[in-house]
Amino acid sequence: MDAAIAGAVLLGLCEPQMTGLGGDCFVLFSPAGKNEIHAFNGSGVAPQKASAADLREQGHRNIDPASPHAITIPTAVDAFCKLSENWGKLGLDAILAPAIRYAKEGVPVAPRVAFDWAIAASSLQGSARDKYLISGKAAKPGDMFRSEGQAQVLKQIAKHGRDAFYTGEIAEDMVRSLNARGGVHTLEDFAQASAFETSPISGAYGPLDLFEHPPNGQGAIAILILNILAQFDLQSMDPLGADRAHIEAEATKLAYDARNRFLADPDHMSNLNHLLSAETAQALAEKIDPKRAMTSATQLSESVHKDTVYITVVDKDGMSVSLIYSIFHSFGSGIASEKYGILFQNRGAGFNLIDGHPNCLAAGKRPMHTIIPGMLVRDGKPMMPFGVMGGQYQPCGHARFVTNVIDFGMDIQSAVDAPRCFAENGILNVERGYDPSVLQELAERGHDIATPETAIGGAQAIQMHDSGILEGASDPRKDGCALGY
Repeated sequence: MDAAIAGAVLLGLCEPQMTGLGGDCFVLFSPAGKNEIHAFNGSGVAPQKASAADLREQGHRNIDPASPHAITIPTAVDAFCKLSENWGKLGLDAILAPAIRYAKEGVPVAPRVAFDWAIAASSLQGSARDKYLISGKAAKPGDMFRSEGQAQVLKQIAKHGRDAFYTGEIAEDMVRSLNARGGVHTLEDFAQASAFETSPISGAYGPLDLFEHPPNGQGAIAILILNILAQFDLQSMDPLGADRAHIEAEATKLAYDARNRFLADPDHMSNLNHLLSAETAQALAEKIDPKRAMTSATQLSESVHKDTVYITVVDKDGMSVSLIYSIFHSFGSGIASEKYGILFQNRGAGFNLIDGHPNCLAAGKRPMHTIIPGMLVRDGKPMMPFGVMGGQYQPCGHARFVTNVIDFGMDIQSAVDAPRCFAENGILNVERGYDPSVLQELAERGHDIATPETAIGGAQAIQMHDSGILEGASDPRKDGCALGY
């Protein structure tokens, strides 16, 4: 747990467009020597003065992701502090020491980070441009990125815990900065921020069980996709052939339609059992024509995003942690606090403004989140923490990773490396690596094919072999690595 938190916080400096102290997290973990999985929800709520009716009256149909209305109370810091206290060993001062050092001294900007930085730099607003541009320009590979403000924040958290972030001068800086841009956030909202332990959800696929974080994350949709895919004989298909890509695309369309209808803050939804049931998956599978793409199962409610970091750690005692940490869009809302430069996520853009919808914006409510950590279990024993980054791609990505391993017998690095495709907004995005004849066949089945500008997501995984050997895999689409020591 210490290593996962330390690495996650440091990545807020290494990949500031992806994550940071103004973000949220979800965690699955299995304590050493115990065949049990815990879930921890580090996502924040809308301010107490937030109102969908007010925004509708102002003429809004959706929540602008670049506005303060999209900023829920960042709760990852509270989660890290509680997880450190309850499950860590070293204490916050030791855990945060590397990030404090690198915030002051700087970290070199990696090539993929620089690529993303250049694309998203225009989203930075006001003081965020001063804090996250170098001489007014996007960082280039090899540039040093420093944040003295974040170093000061981390020092205070290391010394005084979560209250240093959610009360006092740091909270005042965040609230003052948000209010200046029209936000309705208050000091009370920040003081009341609270991450909490919850119960994971799971579903069987072949010989393994997939454990996911429950709503307001979208892990249930990964289980639903796998339940739909279980109605087809994937093992008889070419893993890079048209049949597999088509069936997965159609299952994804149907599952995401269910997501957009039902998924929300768990206190505001009542359809979780419906989403997880085999009967639901069977009924949806019957809607799939193996030879023809459906025209529109749904109009997805968000554009695909790739701005999340995922970390998995297994220690010598067998404790495993699956942690995902994000500010949602690239550079989040693009808004940073004036003094300390805390870049705010825009998770509130995951709400809608539809009166009566379970995911409609409301005070004190958590939005539907795209980020999901995963954990595979065999015979009740945790054996593979894993995660797939990539915004709304993640449930489809979890399903593809699991089917690569189970149905197609790939080792975990091959399962991560293999080309991906993803159906969203009426387009089937297909990464390079598929044979042109496969693309032609998919087009003949009615899919509108496109090659995405950037890679689809990224992934990390660790397989815990019965021998005690650990096997790691890290996605070449990202700047991460698999490292044992």
